[in-house]
Amino acid sequence: MVAGDLVKGQMVLEVRDLSVDFGVEKEWVPAAIDLNYEVRAGEVLAIVGESGSGKSASSMALLGLLPTNSRVSGSVKLAGQELLGKDRSAIRRVRGNDVAVIFQEPMTALNPVYTIGNQIVETIRLHNPISPDEAKTRALRMLELVELPDPEKAFKSYPHQLSGGQRQRAMIAQSLSCDPKLLIADEPTTALDVTVQAEILDLMRHLKDKLNSAVILITHDMGVVADLADRIAVMRRGVIVEAGSAEQIFHSPQHEYTQALLAAVPHLGQGSEEEAEVDITAALAAATGTELEAVDAEELAKREQENLAALAEAAEAEAKLRGAPVLELSGVAIEYPKQGRVPAFRAVEGAQLKVYPGQVVGLVGESGSGKTTIGRAAVGLLPVAEGSLKVVGQEISGLKKNSKELHEIRRSVGMVFQDPSSSLNPRLPIGESIGEPMFLAGVAKGADLQKRVETLLDQVELPRSYRNRYPHELSGGQKQRVGIARALSLKPKLMVADEPTSALDVSVQAKVLELFQALQKELGFACLFVTHDLAVIDVLADHICVMQRGKIVEQGSRDQILRNPQEAYTQRLLAAVPLPDPEKQRERRELRELLLASGID
Repeated sequence: MVAGDLVKGQMVLEVRDLSVDFGVEKEWVPAAIDLNYEVRAGEVLAIVGESGSGKSASSMALLGLLPTNSRVSGSVKLAGQELLGKDRSAIRRVRGNDVAVIFQEPMTALNPVYTIGNQIVETIRLHNPISPDEAKTRALRMLELVELPDPEKAFKSYPHQLSGGQRQRAMIAQSLSCDPKLLIADEPTTALDVTVQAEILDLMRHLKDKLNSAVILITHDMGVVADLADRIAVMRRGVIVEAGSAEQIFHSPQHEYTQALLAAVPHLGQGSEEEAEVDITAALAAATGTELEAVDAEELAKREQENLAALAEAAEAEAKLRGAPVLELSGVAIEYPKQGRVPAFRAVEGAQLKVYPGQVVGLVGESGSGKTTIGRAAVGLLPVAEGSLKVVGQEISGLKKNSKELHEIRRSVGMVFQDPSSSLNPRLPIGESIGEPMFLAGVAKGADLQKRVETLLDQVELPRSYRNRYPHELSGGQKQRVGIARALSLKPKLMVADEPTSALDVSVQAKVLELFQALQKELGFACLFVTHDLAVIDVLADHICVMQRGKIVEQGSRDQILRNPQEAYTQRLLAAVPLPDPEKQRERRELRELLLASGID
């Protein structure tokens, strides 16, 4: 099955002088300016840049999917045929048939009231004059092609009955069902865990080679770009500032923005004193006994074993110096209570964990592993079913939800949430959001409260004038800084940060992480940092706990976990992390394939 019988290297898309403007308050505001690029069959062009750079707007313009307040000029030729200026019915025939889109969030892109099979069949029959039975046969073939474990079951399932990775596979099946010449993948792996992301990237790579489609990959994840892209176009403020092969852009970027973008990308090994991207891969090879070409795994294993005892001894001595733990879990089990016909669900079992003053402990694992559940229990938002959970030396496992004792303990705990937009009250100015915890706790009011708000704005490096702004007037990074300021308002001894940077662009994420590190060192609070991004945790954490299916399967110092993982699950997590370097990512991919082939799954 080859997209439109294309020959590898054949020109599929030619974009010349493409400009996109939006009408805002009787003025035309440019979103994309004079873009020029092309994509050939069997090739992946990655368009990268921060939010607002124009990468998605320009790509949606190709298909006439922009709102009515937009205007588009220039030339867009698909297989030699001009698309711009075509009437709606002609463009509608192109969508799905010749050009398909894989969206960022499959749950919102798929219709929740129709089965997966119905949605794929509908797409096929919309563009092809075939019977329902023929369309079903083709749909099942597509679900097999995207390697869903049980195509028949997936065909009959509704979107909510599939996991995130399965939904993404189903949407890819729907997108490819009419053999498109061009596939536009808009942040196709952003919402996925690192292991699921690796599977989807493998799938897209194999499908691209099998179907010979041209692919436009829109993303801000440079690891994903290194894994898939043949060529890269870097966008900033609506303009392509640099374009070239993946090797050129990663190894010798010319534009200062590209250089800054690559420098901001967190990567495994950044927190270590030694060279690490190669070492992390080599360490995995050594730890698993997997042979990798050009990696002296045996020598590395010997060196790592010699250091392990010293690392463990140093960690133990440091823990004693830090004093009593701020957060301590001993044999903790956490359940979500029964709701109606839904039975009680035990999300965490037998958790052992300590966080000491001034220490950052990274809690990592896939979605559903129980890491956010532990974070919520630490601030008293979930009851403890078994075991002991102590916060600042106080046992909270038996306390009632609205008890005075629990309210007192919560004053010692701050929390930073994943989505800064939904965690701030849209009706309150920024100053009131930051000052509200102090006012409610009775620690400050009047002029003293205003002074404390200003101090907190200074600490998170926001202008004091922002106190009168509303959340919608701030960028994502600025809103997350407000969230950090609010979490710090009661001078907590423990900070629980739940995926605080996952919704941010890479350069904004780097700035927020730098700020977080500086504040943690200055104020000395203990931190439980919940994330699935191992590169971020490598930058921040002293100690790492790895969770799988409600249990902590491995924990130790950052170097122990990242450089000499013992558990197969940890090894698989590390092997799945994409590296922002095409050559090293190829090596990492080879290692992952060897690990999976050897049964380390």
